[in-house]
Formats: sequence, C-alpha cells, structure tokens
Amino acid sequence: MENNKNNGKFFYGWLIVVGCMLIQAVPYSLAANIQPAFTKYVTTGEGFTLTQFSLIFTIGTIVSALCSPFIGKLYSSPKANIKLLYVLGVVLVGASFSAMSLAGGNIFAYYALSILVQIGSAIISAIGVPTLINSWFTENKGIAMGLAFSGGGLGNMVLQQFAGKWLSDPTIGYKGAYFRFGILAIIVALPVALFIMRLPKSKAELELNKPKKAKNETTENTSWGYTFAEVSKIKYFWIFAISFVFVGLYVGGMALQFIPYLQTLEQEGLFLIGSALVASAFGLCSVFGNLCGGVLFDKLGITKSLLLAGVLVITCGLSLIFVGQINALGFVFAICLGISMFSYIIGPSYMTGALFGNKEFGTILGIVQIFFAAGFGFGSTLFGIIVDNFNYTTGWISTIVYAVIAYAGLLYSTSAIIKMNKKNNVSETKQAA
Repeated sequence: MENNKNNGKFFYGWLIVVGCMLIQAVPYSLAANIQPAFTKYVTTGEGFTLTQFSLIFTIGTIVSALCSPFIGKLYSSPKANIKLLYVLGVVLVGASFSAMSLAGGNIFAYYALSILVQIGSAIISAIGVPTLINSWFTENKGIAMGLAFSGGGLGNMVLQQFAGKWLSDPTIGYKGAYFRFGILAIIVALPVALFIMRLPKSKAELELNKPKKAKNETTENTSWGYTFAEVSKIKYFWIFAISFVFVGLYVGGMALQFIPYLQTLEQEGLFLIGSALVASAFGLCSVFGNLCGGVLFDKLGITKSLLLAGVLVITCGLSLIFVGQINALGFVFAICLGISMFSYIIGPSYMTGALFGNKEFGTILGIVQIFFAAGFGFGSTLFGIIVDNFNYTTGWISTIVYAVIAYAGLLYSTSAIIKMNKKNNVSETKQAA
C-alpha cells in the first residue's frame, strides 16, 4: 500500500518545508524577535530596570542551549515521536508567552517563563526544523533549509506590525499583547504539529526527491553518520564547534549593537540616512540571505560558502568603522550582514548533517548550538565593555578579529573533515564539499 501511495509526483518533504516556515513565522518569531519589543513597555509598567528585564534573554538563551543536547537526543532516538515533541514545543512557547500577561511585577516569573519559551523554541525550531529537513532531503537540502528558516524573517515583518499596534493601544497593552501572541502561536502552530510534521515512512518517499536522471540509480543511505561518541574523538569536530563561539561573539556585537551605534552617530549629526532605515534594509536582506544561503551551500559547497560569508562579515565591520564618513556604507553593512546570516542560521544544521550524518544528528547539533549560544550570550556584553573602555571603532575591530578566527577555524576543520569522509567514500560529504 505504501509504495502505491508514493507513485504520485508530489514529494511530501516540500509540505514539511511549508510547515517549518509556519513554525518559524509565528512561535519562533515570538521567542526570538517579538519579545524585545515588550522591553520598554514592561520596564515602564512594572518598574524593572533595563538590566533586570534584559536578563530574560540571557537566561533563556543559556538554559535552552544547555538543554539542546538532550532535545537532540530525543530527536535522534529511533522511537522519536515527532508529533508529540512538536506539540510539546508549541504548547511551551504559546502557553508560556501568554502566561507572561500574569507575571505582573514578579521578575522571576518572567525569567522562568522565558526559559520555558526558549526550551519550546529549541524543540520546534533550533533542533526540530534542521532534524526534519535533514531527514527528508538528500537533494536540494540547502534550498529546503533556506526556505524553512526564511519563515522567521517573513513572520517577523508581519508580527512586528501587530506588536506596534497592540503595545501602543492602552486598551490592550503589554499584558493583552502577551496573551494574544501566545494564543496566536498555538492556533497557527498546533495544527502544523498535529497534521503535517512527521519523519519519512519509507525509502520510496525519499525517492521522490531525486532528480529524474537519478531515479534508476541506487538510493543513497540516508542513515549514514557518526554517533556522538565517535564524533567526540575527532579533534576537527571540536575545532568546528569552538569556531562557533567566535561566530556568536561577532554576531552578538554586530547584530545587537549596530542600531545603538547608528543612533549615536545620528545624534552627533554624522549619520543622515537614519538607523531605522538601515535596520529595515537589514531585515529585508536577512530574508534574502536565508534563501540565498541555502542555494549557496547546495551550489558552491561548504568551503566556498564559508569563504564568502567571511568576506561579507569583514566587510560589515569595515563599513561600520567608516560609516560616519561615508553614510552609504550603512546600506553596505545591512546587505552584507543580511546575506551572511546563512552562515549561522542555516550553517550549523546544514554542515552538521553534511559532515557528520544523520545517525545522531540532533545530539551533535545540540552540542554545536551550545558553543554558538555561549558566544552569542557574551558577545553583546563583551562588546559593551570594549566600547566603554575604549570606543566603538575598537569594538568593531574586535568583531572583525572574531570573524577572522571563526571562519579560519571553520574552513580548516570542515576541509579536514571533508577529506576524512572522502577517504571513507561518504558520497553526501562529497556533494557538499
């Protein structure tokens, strides 16, 4: 019966991509993009300091990162119940976000609920989305992953409009907005979890993803790969993972601090384009970057894509250093950083699958995410310390240094792992090289 069902031309993996886009568009966007919009309103309404409330981002990120290997282990289990995991993740994000409407003046309630939101986000997005895409796609994996993650940017653009209206409406306020967004996440994502998300049922389903010319060729073994115990003994894996600490450091500096920097230049009369316009351009380019990044990984391979990303990030740092003298460099920065996002949004999951396989993909990816989260969590704070003790120029130079270290480490480690896998005749890594 299963083979008969799979005789049609439709490949179910593309429906999985649509499901992932919806997950990224609403529950993920709430956890990653919409929460910061509440900061001004909650601190003013409840009397919290900015530092107190900002800790919800740090605490949530660190705890969810520490949980990622365990979440990955659940996904890597042969008995993994994808629907149950997704239902759990959706409920954690939606219900916890809504519950913030009841937190009132208890800052520790916000911390606890933020942890639950971020754990739920890790289940359905950071670990869940890459696991599903990696399980369904052997061909066009980068394109599929780029489409899936682009949902976050698209959702952010729409939800920010709702955030602006609801938060500024005194009849709704931040409490009503928390409740509405949480319920919206459940309404949109729960049907996706129940009726769309699943793993492939047979090899016949995966055959539909193969090009027509390859239909008669032997199907690649999609279950190849290393266990985490094996990977942990490969020194190049640790260089690969540690490199993402430095990726996180430059992202924490550039992505979170460029707006305050441009606002400072505006106040000094040195930047006339407007920080809001540059921020909007960055948002638009980040959507394009995820889509373009998937194609780059598929068409150029890992090493050339990483080299391109490194050049783009270094260009970002140089643009910020001289943007006060040449304002147009603000747009150069927005374009380069937006496109280069593929290296840390898609990159960890794409490269983990291509280099280490599917056998314990979720577990290995969870470990890699911890290293990125560590860098990202401290990146903004470290940047602030550098600026306070020196100046912004020194801060941007530091991000360039982080980027050079990060991409040198990634290029060295991925090249070494690709060579190692080629000796073992791993065809998937050959295609990704």
